[in-house]
Amino acid sequence: MQNYSTYNTNNIINLVREFIALTKPRVNLLIMFTAIVGMLLAHQSTLNYELIFFASIGIGLAASAAAIINHVVDQKIDSIMDRTKSRPLVNGSIKPLHAIYFALFLSFGSISLLYLLVNTLTALLTFLSIIIYSVIYSVYLKNLTSQNIVIGGIAGAMPPLLGWTSITNQIEPFPLVLFLIIFLWTPPHFWALAVYKYEDYKKADIPMLPVTHGRDFARLHIFLYSILLFCITLFPYLLELSGFIYLFGTIFIGLKFVIDSYTLMMTKSSRKAIDLFRYSITYLALLFAFLLIDHYWYLNIN
Repeated sequence: MQNYSTYNTNNIINLVREFIALTKPRVNLLIMFTAIVGMLLAHQSTLNYELIFFASIGIGLAASAAAIINHVVDQKIDSIMDRTKSRPLVNGSIKPLHAIYFALFLSFGSISLLYLLVNTLTALLTFLSIIIYSVIYSVYLKNLTSQNIVIGGIAGAMPPLLGWTSITNQIEPFPLVLFLIIFLWTPPHFWALAVYKYEDYKKADIPMLPVTHGRDFARLHIFLYSILLFCITLFPYLLELSGFIYLFGTIFIGLKFVIDSYTLMMTKSSRKAIDLFRYSITYLALLFAFLLIDHYWYLNIN
């Protein structure tokens, strides 16, 4: 009896882990970080901890729901690609119908919480983000055009805007600049991975840029986007939305991004591609950290 009880407990724990894996928790950590930074930047005085808490939960549930729907839509593709063969829906540990129910439950919970406890604007924008990522991108764009990740990047760029509107209940220039930064960061981030995993994407017949136009073309566009991204990241300072701490920090990490992208283009090294992909995650986290440090430094001295 004891062994049977232990067996059931282990099964439940493993099942919970698989459901959590469906939500792409590592990706969601970065999403939540940028959203919370958006909330903190929106404050000019005392922090509203209650609003931050409920907004964070609501945005996190929405991101999780969109990730689950993406798993369901990509089940066939995931079974072909080596890096995704162990995902819960592919290995059979979770049934697609159960995943859909879970996603609908999280979506309903997210929008309801944001509508009732945050504000209507944030609820509507969050709902739009779910639709763009899980339906427009996952169902249509991903298998339709090599610009899939560019257009689909709209959803991924929403978190800081959602964070800002959850506090202010309005759309302003600062969060739109943050939206634009993530929007332009997304293509070189994913194209670097696609260059590294070229054979995987080709085998799955996904029209990522390196597959449709060649890896050299993709490397060139990674470099061009890195330059454009560097220019856009200067806007918070140029528009007097941030100070010198952010400026110096973003120049340092931005130049490294551009140099690494140029090195990838010239060397055509797969190792450089995955290195750039990993650095791009650190880059975005650091950029938002610089924004936050800069904001509270100048807030305190004023």
